[in-house]
Amino acid sequence: MGDVIVSYNELISLCAKQLIKVGVPDKHAYTVAEVLVHADLRGVHSHGVLRTMHYVKRIKSGGINIRPQFKVDEKSPSVALFDGDDGLGHVVAKEAMQEAINRAKYQGIGMVGVINSSHCGALSYYVQMAAEQKMIGIALTHTDKVMVPFGGAKPYLGTNPIAFGVPAKKHKPIILDMATSEVAFGKVLHARNQGLSIPDRWGVDEQGNPTTDPHRVRALLPFGGPKGYGLALMIDVLSGILTGSAFGPHITAMYGDYDKKRKLGHLLIAIDISIFTTADNFLTHIDQMIDELHQVPPAPGFERVMVPGEPEQLKEEERLKKGIPITDVVYQELTSM
Repeated sequence: MGDVIVSYNELISLCAKQLIKVGVPDKHAYTVAEVLVHADLRGVHSHGVLRTMHYVKRIKSGGINIRPQFKVDEKSPSVALFDGDDGLGHVVAKEAMQEAINRAKYQGIGMVGVINSSHCGALSYYVQMAAEQKMIGIALTHTDKVMVPFGGAKPYLGTNPIAFGVPAKKHKPIILDMATSEVAFGKVLHARNQGLSIPDRWGVDEQGNPTTDPHRVRALLPFGGPKGYGLALMIDVLSGILTGSAFGPHITAMYGDYDKKRKLGHLLIAIDISIFTTADNFLTHIDQMIDELHQVPPAPGFERVMVPGEPEQLKEEERLKKGIPITDVVYQELTSM
């Protein structure tokens, strides 16, 4: 068992074809594939094409609407509520971010709350959309419960991620995309498969005690203790309660209840820089900030200081040239008839 190296275009095609086979319209299938392969290019395989067959399973079970009718409810010139009609979250979030960008062009800021969505993959994709338009992008979403609140023994919140995209002039954009748990659950599963122990800050056992045994992990811990917990809570407020969606333990589980619509909420924001300052001034100073950070002497054990998203961008450059590694198991799934 090993990795298979697949080109960008081939991987997009393999992924899309699996979705098209179960009735997803071509345009939507290729959008989902683009978002998934974006994650694999950046080395974030937990949100990459390995999820394809999960979406296929949910579609077959009736948990995702493959022909959604999107609705945009304008609340003000800069704010809208986007109803995803239980469609594929990647398509929903991309459409909603484009709606936010369009509003920001005319109003300075565009803020779009999303309802009736499903798992939308790596948030970095959507904030990068804004950054490519020389705007600041912000994206938030919630997930089903898998993380304990600080001081708690049972899970209540999801790993609730948040992402920011900031454009530069000569440099690539700064992209911060982070979950609010210490690690993704996939890292715990990997440790189980490899027979490895884990740091006790990753997760807790049935009684809520930190554990180094990945087989005993029943919930994840928030990063930074009360800080990660507080941020996860606020993300749930903004993407869940504010949009009128479910929250915390009331969210349909991603794995299980495949026939149920997940009804997830997202919040997507685009900010036109020129509403505050000249775009050229902003972009020049972002370049200056990146250059100055690169010049900070590295600490022992580090080669150099990088900005958020830079390691992933370097990996993306390499993989666009040399191909993308995916596991043999995932490759077999994607090439199955």
